Amino acid sequence: MMKISLFFLFSFFASLTIFSQTQGIAYPSVGKGVATTFLTDYHCLGINTSALGWGTGYENKKITLGSSEFGFGMYSDALNSTKLKSLSGAIKNKITGNSQTPFDIANQKLASAEYAQSGVSVFLDYNWAGFSYQGEKFGGIAFNIRENYSYYSKFNQQVTDLIFRGTASNFFDSLTVVIGADTSVIANRPDISADSLSNVIKGTMAIPLNLSQLTLGSEVKMVWNRSYNFGYGRKIFGKEGKFELFGGIGGRYIQSMAMFNMESKGNGLVMYSAVTPSFNIDYGAVANSNPSSFSAGKSLLPKAVGSGYGIDLSASIIFFKKLKVAMAVNNIGQVTYDRNVYSVKDTLFTNLSLNGLVDYDITQSINQLLSTGGILTLQGQEKYILKNASDFRIGASFQPFKFLHIGFDMVAPFNTKNPGSLQNAVYSFGGELKPFKWLALSCGYFGGGIYQSNIPVGVNFIFRDGAYEVGISSRDAMTFFTQNKHSISSAFGFARVRF
Repeated sequence: MMKISLFFLFSFFASLTIFSQTQGIAYPSVGKGVATTFLTDYHCLGINTSALGWGTGYENKKITLGSSEFGFGMYSDALNSTKLKSLSGAIKNKITGNSQTPFDIANQKLASAEYAQSGVSVFLDYNWAGFSYQGEKFGGIAFNIRENYSYYSKFNQQVTDLIFRGTASNFFDSLTVVIGADTSVIANRPDISADSLSNVIKGTMAIPLNLSQLTLGSEVKMVWNRSYNFGYGRKIFGKEGKFELFGGIGGRYIQSMAMFNMESKGNGLVMYSAVTPSFNIDYGAVANSNPSSFSAGKSLLPKAVGSGYGIDLSASIIFFKKLKVAMAVNNIGQVTYDRNVYSVKDTLFTNLSLNGLVDYDITQSINQLLSTGGILTLQGQEKYILKNASDFRIGASFQPFKFLHIGFDMVAPFNTKNPGSLQNAVYSFGGELKPFKWLALSCGYFGGGIYQSNIPVGVNFIFRDGAYEVGISSRDAMTFFTQNKHSISSAFGFARVRF
């Protein structure tokens, strides 16, 4: 993929699935594991817009501004944290252009065995800018610009070997080798020298398989969106200190830079993709007959290949200023892709002319699947409409004292088939303790979906009665103490001000 693939904001992360996160770009909430009744200002966009009617929670402060907030994480149901750190390091090196020692044949074979049938999720969230105004009579209004990337893949053993080892895969019966001016076809044997394998330009099968047979059990879902989010929330009726009902509405305009949605099951292989030209994918001759074929010159930001919308609706109740209950339906809508749209033909797979991966970056599988000479046989499409990764959430929290706030969240998907969606409901418990006015400590628990038992933690520093704050958090503290955990993550923010 392109050097700025996934997008150049990876250069911002300094630390270290998670298929989809449930706290948005709100780093203070990541450490709690809960968000629905904890967030106000622009952080509640896409989560619970009715919270805009609650106020900022800080006396005489109505405006909140923020930028440079981000979260990054990886999850695997089979890989431990050490292997995930190798994956994150490979991605970071590729994005930042740092030199690295490429895989040799032995490492490609090892990686193929490790990643076979391992589900891998990657996400990145970044807040370009956020603004909110919250007044008692007017209610609250908010806006932010958010970048979001999510990737999930799970390949069968055959496809994993093809992706990591390319033309040298064990799957092939014969190999075409070019050394100098000499071209020869040799049988694919376990004792072939590394020198010969490094000069292989094509692997060929004697008995081909349909792509649906070859990929059976494999799944890849990837989406990269930039969304312009807005929302309004206010009190509908009620008496302060006893019972108050709030309502909220929100939405977003979505620009999508990339989408890949493939699933291969017993009833066949289905794949649709639309990827920005910045990924530098060579589609070959099929691009000439594609009605949505699109190329773009060099630009600072990648060009969008689709656009769409999302709608949010929410309501919340506050009892006696201590107990909050909220419900929300978020991101109902769709994105229409009309540039570089491709689907798959279930043809016979006979040969491959792409080299394997040079490191652990499994997200490069998109290139291996789409490029000419790669695994899939493509056909152009005029457009493709994809429903958003929408969700339903319910949350409640109790604040018996000013320094203690505890709560519960449940977030469930509407359609697990959509890229970026949760796979099942996620349940979480957590809270925040403020031993001092300037310090907020958070901790929680969440599980469900594709998660195992995770213990999120976070710390947030609050200065000048909320005028400025900075914090860092992780979705699983146990990652730092054991090598057998299946996730690594970090969320951070340092440019939030109120006045």
